[in-house]
Amino acid sequence: MMMVVMVMMVLLDFTNYVWTLPAPGSVSVKTLPAPGSVSVKTLPAPGSVSVKTLPAPGSVSVKTLPAPGSVSVKTLPAPGSVSVKTLPAPGSVSVKTLPAPGSVSMESVDMKHELKWSPLQAACSTAVLYSVQFQGHPHAPLFTREFELMVLNGRWVDAPECQLIPHSHCDLTFDLGSDSDYNLHVRAQCGSQRSPWTDLSPPFNRRDTVLMAPEMTVTAVGDALHVTFAKLPLTAVVRVTVWKRGDELQATVYPMPAEQEVLLVPALQEGTEYCVRARTVLDTRIHSGSTDTECVSIAGRPDAAWKRTAAVTVTVVVMAALLFAVFWSAVHCRPHGCQTYFHKEPLPRSLQQRRTGRSL
Repeated sequence: MMMVVMVMMVLLDFTNYVWTLPAPGSVSVKTLPAPGSVSVKTLPAPGSVSVKTLPAPGSVSVKTLPAPGSVSVKTLPAPGSVSVKTLPAPGSVSVKTLPAPGSVSMESVDMKHELKWSPLQAACSTAVLYSVQFQGHPHAPLFTREFELMVLNGRWVDAPECQLIPHSHCDLTFDLGSDSDYNLHVRAQCGSQRSPWTDLSPPFNRRDTVLMAPEMTVTAVGDALHVTFAKLPLTAVVRVTVWKRGDELQATVYPMPAEQEVLLVPALQEGTEYCVRARTVLDTRIHSGSTDTECVSIAGRPDAAWKRTAAVTVTVVVMAALLFAVFWSAVHCRPHGCQTYFHKEPLPRSLQQRRTGRSL
């Protein structure tokens, strides 16, 4: 047995020799064991076994798994619950959203209020229709928002003439009937699709209207002026200024309500030229520019000329007749007749005595 072991050791020593190539010209030398020594390799103790670390007897290489009896579960709703997607309210229709109308603005001239917006450019198989609503502004002064608070209760109101209309403008002149601030908005509709509301900013007040100079026509009728106006704004007053040409400092101002439309200026001087100018005033704080000055001559009444001639003629004839009658009576008066119509009254006694004394 020992001999077998030693032979195996010698064989192992031979297999462990390492040959190193010498440098050029050098001699390759291998270190050998000392004479009589034996190369020994440490071996396991007799009877021992080289063992790799293995799992414990009976154990199994196991990857991490869920606990015995458990099941890999994804998160699910609570027992009895149902997975629900958000759906429209019962009876409603699923509606796609249209882009909202843009460039909303208010154009107010001479108390005519027109809301405008840009037409929708989105594709639509039918005509795009628009709807407008208004609301009295909740922060307006109480005296201007009384109607909106008491009657409309501050809610959004459909503009009656501007519901599902095909054009991109809406006349709100009769809807915005007080001096309150108003919120306004508009939306588009294409079939069942509706856009969000687009608000007008800032709120609108009809006192922000722009007044234009009124359209005026002046005519002379006899000794009077007729001043006629067209398209006057509601609730406005027109101030008409009239003066003789060349004497504007003595002008007279005639206020006229817009509902009247025609102003009559009577009893003017015939043969004189009068000038007229006017402007529109709203609530004493807002006024328009003045009209161009118009001047006309007063010729008098059409029948005045012949009446004047007739009056002069009649006067001359009557005076001539009276003079002729007096002259004829003086010439052709008989003594008896003259004494009857022109009898001589005696002087009073006092005058007779004074006359007698003077003669003495």
